[in-house]
Amino acid sequence: MKVTPSSGPQFPAPSSAISRTGRTTAQARRIALNVLLDGVVSAAAAPVARWLADPHGGLLHPLWFVAGGGITLLVSGLPFRMAQQYWRFSGLSDLFNIACASVVSATLFSTLLHLAGYPLPSTTFPVIHALVLLTCLGALRMFWRLTARRRLMVAERERVLLLGADHEADLFIRAMERDHQAGRRVVGLLTGGTQQAGRRIHSCPILGTIDETPEILKQMSASGRLPDTLVITTSELRGAPLSRILEVAREYGVDVQRTPSLTDLKPADSVELRPVAIEDLLNRPPVALNSEGMSRLIAGQVIAVTGAGGSIGSELARQIASFRPAAILLIENSEYALWQINLDLSERYPAVQRHQIIADVRDRGRISEIFMEYRPALIFHAAALKHVPIVESNPIEGVLTNVVGTRIVLDEAERSGAQAMVMISTDKAVNPSSLMGASKRCAEVYGQALDMRARAGKGGLRCVTVRFGNVLGSTGSVVPLFRRQLEHGGPLTVTHPDMTRYFMTIPEAVGLVLQAAVRGTQDACGEDTTDQRLRQGGIFVLDMGDPVRIMDLACQMIRLAGLKPETDVEIQITGLRPGEKLFEELFHGREAPVPTDAPGLRMASPRTVDFNIATDAMNALEAACHREDLSAVMEIFHRLVPEFNHNRDGKAPSAVALSQPDAEVTA
Repeated sequence: MKVTPSSGPQFPAPSSAISRTGRTTAQARRIALNVLLDGVVSAAAAPVARWLADPHGGLLHPLWFVAGGGITLLVSGLPFRMAQQYWRFSGLSDLFNIACASVVSATLFSTLLHLAGYPLPSTTFPVIHALVLLTCLGALRMFWRLTARRRLMVAERERVLLLGADHEADLFIRAMERDHQAGRRVVGLLTGGTQQAGRRIHSCPILGTIDETPEILKQMSASGRLPDTLVITTSELRGAPLSRILEVAREYGVDVQRTPSLTDLKPADSVELRPVAIEDLLNRPPVALNSEGMSRLIAGQVIAVTGAGGSIGSELARQIASFRPAAILLIENSEYALWQINLDLSERYPAVQRHQIIADVRDRGRISEIFMEYRPALIFHAAALKHVPIVESNPIEGVLTNVVGTRIVLDEAERSGAQAMVMISTDKAVNPSSLMGASKRCAEVYGQALDMRARAGKGGLRCVTVRFGNVLGSTGSVVPLFRRQLEHGGPLTVTHPDMTRYFMTIPEAVGLVLQAAVRGTQDACGEDTTDQRLRQGGIFVLDMGDPVRIMDLACQMIRLAGLKPETDVEIQITGLRPGEKLFEELFHGREAPVPTDAPGLRMASPRTVDFNIATDAMNALEAACHREDLSAVMEIFHRLVPEFNHNRDGKAPSAVALSQPDAEVTA
């Protein structure tokens, strides 16, 4: 049987092809409409220009004269793509193209009249013709744009007051004009400049400065013109000034939103506002990071990250991968967490070689096997048990992971020939009141001793210790807890009304950890103060800014959700948990915070212990853990960390000694 081409099944055209056809048809119709309108206007402009050049000649002219004016403009406009202009968004570049096309058209039209033997009305006719064309074509586009804007303004319901710089407001308003479905109208601007009040941007008045927000809202409320939303267009409005804006907006029942980034506003077809993030309330100025030094340290090297699936470890892996290491060892004891970070890195940095390694830092044989096989040059040790109540309930496990595990990683890193290890510590190690804090301080003690030995030329591995406080969004931290409680309608639980904590975003903290790694592994020229303190057991401390009151944080998160504290969402005081302190400290009572030559980093100089004494204490601690002898563990803790004041019952004493006198640790 002969099969003809038409005998097979007939499939409909793909929807994408249909949509492309539809778009092409719509574009053709738009271009045809532009050509028609430009042709009609330019045809009418020819006799008008003739009359202006010679008023006694009258307005009636041969049909070819009128048609010639239209045709010459359409031909002259081709190089300037006039037919493809989007009139609703006409700007200065479009006006320039119209001017060029008008000059070319007038010149061409006058030349054709001269060649045809038709006398010019006057010597100034080409100039008058060009000006008439420019005026008529420009006015047509302006009328079209204003009509479209008027339709948009009539349809708008939400009144918006912008807070930010004038150029940022300009971008936002332009983006609003592109957004057909925004449903917003800008009723005023508040800028940072003090000399701009009374001026206008896109017909929107500048009402005053951002600092005058309370007075402006009071005036607008009194006159019945209160906006529905305050839109913050600048990323520089953060911290305490932003908190004041949120407070006054809450008083008047006005919502507060942020714009996308400026780069997102430029080509936007729609403007998606976002709520103010809790991170915006931290007044943390950006720190200049030594990216060149990080690249020299990491590029082409094998880098290991323990605890690679955790909040800090995963961000470390991401930022390290951006500097193109030869390979990253992702060491993690949670299969799911390891899978997650490996998948993330495979999507972000597919060219970077990764090794997924399931391992427990407490397993000396396994850690030794890994380091001997891959020979990492640099290890970032983020593996730890960090949740205070959990470590209080499981003390032996906490000590095995935080102290014994850290020692194993340090010893095996040195044995495999690694250049340095960066140990992530915590502010809870300062004057610790919890087993978790005391365990991290013990790990610091061993790391200090090993590092001092290396810097004295008696060992090969440097240990750079970095302390910092809470990071927003980390596993088990207060912000995710509050968000979860808000999703369930509350209440929000705060352990004590006076509790404060230091906060920092995860990317910022990790960037400064890398900064500390660079500074701690390279020596400056000469007798640098930072190098001297490192040789004496100095520990890097991130500049965390000012502490945040947890009660204030809870109230702000409730307000950011558009609710009122204690009215819509209750805040419950639950009492301190075992091992918990009212406030954390970044420096011991005897330690003076010393700046370093690296931005964002300060240095603490805590008590140090001789390496041999520290080794004996670690051996005794490990043996006590394996015997599950908690009393022996606590005895060693008090010897290594004499300022350890265990708050095992979660009490909040009215007066707490911030520090105890330093005592030399002996064998």
